[in-house]
Amino acid sequence: MIDLMMEESAARLFAGNVDKPLLERFEAGVFPQALWDLAVESGFGRALAGEDAGGIGATWLDAYPLLRGIGYWQVPLPLSETMIAALLLSAAGLDIPAGPLAVIEQGHGNEISTSGAGGALRLSGCASRVAWARHAGHALVSLRSGDLALIGLRDTATVSVTPGTDLARVPADMVRFDAAPILATAPNPLPVLARPVLQLGALARSMMMVGALESALEQSVRYANDRIQFGKPIGRNQAIQQPLALMAGDVSAARVATLVAAADAPSTARLDAPAAEFSIAVAKTRCGEAATRGTAVAHQTHGAIGFTYEHPLNFATRRLWAWRDEFGGDAWWAQQLGRAAIGAGGRGFWPGLTRRSFPAPLGPA
Repeated sequence: MIDLMMEESAARLFAGNVDKPLLERFEAGVFPQALWDLAVESGFGRALAGEDAGGIGATWLDAYPLLRGIGYWQVPLPLSETMIAALLLSAAGLDIPAGPLAVIEQGHGNEISTSGAGGALRLSGCASRVAWARHAGHALVSLRSGDLALIGLRDTATVSVTPGTDLARVPADMVRFDAAPILATAPNPLPVLARPVLQLGALARSMMMVGALESALEQSVRYANDRIQFGKPIGRNQAIQQPLALMAGDVSAARVATLVAAADAPSTARLDAPAAEFSIAVAKTRCGEAATRGTAVAHQTHGAIGFTYEHPLNFATRRLWAWRDEFGGDAWWAQQLGRAAIGAGGRGFWPGLTRRSFPAPLGPA
């Protein structure tokens, strides 16, 4: 029931407010504050948080239509990051700050350390390509100890944010901490996930990628049916039909893998989720592979016009290229699955595959 309400609410909000002029203004540097306010009013940012934290205790499967919609309509908001941080803070029993939230994963190019103890704990180091950092008031940071830390990003004496962008021209900023005070810490509230920020980030990106893949596929099929060459639509040629059919298969496989991961993922209502790590790894791998092949097919179908800024296709494909690498690329996640399978041995391989769980931790970042 919640997923249907979420789907209807997301469709009304995004379809009615996200258009090419808004995306162009955003990429010129204008944050869509009115759209963010509407998303907050709809309760999207805290949807995954528990009811005692102002959320609705939605599961990841409930939230799938919303995150898929972010990709389908290319919504330029830090919703996924805020949702992840709100879930983890809620599960840890910490207060959720108002406004957009950023998440920072230890490793993957980020080197962060702590000093001090107790209420004087401080954070130092550098995190690269932090999505939406310049617009966030706080960030949830994963520490080497496995704990999570909440830190303010507006303390200019100890935190500096250097603006940057990813391939989609979405903020991806450099954040430097110079003995920045930590506002709160908590042990990992989701012990079934060894690295919850990384893994939930990968799950959210997979959902968003499914939406962007569906958008790119729909645009490609529509263009193939509308583009007339030598007196007939180019979509009647087998040379166009076959790669589009392969793309449709990739999109379907990515969608199914992501839905399985969403069903397996932990939430405030269900902390025990033994298949979550395996399923998230499969989903991010499958979506990354589909993005690589699918964007190629989409642009080959459109020809040169699809690469132009004036055509809407590039807003979907640029996001796919960016999201493909965030929170671990498909090659890295495939490596984790391979390591786990080898670690399970011959006798453990098939049981691990059928229960979606290999007895091996995530490898180094």
